[in-house]
Amino acid sequence: MRGLALAFSWLTVLPVRAVPPGSALDPRLAAGAIRWAPVIGGLIGVGTGALVLGLTALGVPPLVGGLLAVGAGALATRGMHLDGLADTADGLGCYGPPERALAVMRSGGAGPFAVVTLLVVVGTQAAALATLAAAPPAALLAATALAGGVGRAGFVWCARRGVPAARPGGLGATVAGSQPVWVAVAWWAGLACLAAFAVPGRWAGPLAVGLAAALVVGLSWHTRRRFGGMTGDVLGAASELGVTAALVVLASG
Repeated sequence: MRGLALAFSWLTVLPVRAVPPGSALDPRLAAGAIRWAPVIGGLIGVGTGALVLGLTALGVPPLVGGLLAVGAGALATRGMHLDGLADTADGLGCYGPPERALAVMRSGGAGPFAVVTLLVVVGTQAAALATLAAAPPAALLAATALAGGVGRAGFVWCARRGVPAARPGGLGATVAGSQPVWVAVAWWAGLACLAAFAVPGRWAGPLAVGLAAALVVGLSWHTRRRFGGMTGDVLGAASELGVTAALVVLASG
């Protein structure tokens, strides 16, 4: 359970203390936290869906409610995933060797690739939530929980064994190579099975999981080739990409 507590500490704003101050972080504990990440994502997804339900019940237009819910999700995660997405977009968009891309990602600024990517992703998520707002409450909550869980399952894949850290230090170096490949596959397979029963529409749920998984696999392959490994920013990008893909499929179904 310490791994779950650390996952809450890392991935949310909740003041959960999993490691005593001044203590060294056990690599096994860090690996366990990554394995719990889809659970955290599912809970955040439920909160997102509940907020959309509440706002629309108060008469807020669905698209506005969707935008506010996406913003609340960013607050709940300290904006880390969106920040990782932005940095990854700028790193992939620049020219030069891996060292140049990593330097761009560390700079802290937001270039044009980051801005456009954030606009597209946040806008797409908000529009998908606005469409899902017309669904029955149980269906909306199931969809947002699934999207949140699928997105964080991308953490497990990106941190799989055989993928080194692109640079020393940071979350990426702490968890790089810590996950057996089967763990990510098991998460995706389990979520697809749950989605087949919990999400309306025979194929929408499993298709959402499959598309999100395929995009994360492609992102991990490309970032490993481009950066020489994975970073904490890549984890955030994988999460946002998976969430967006799943929401689009579920909203279309």
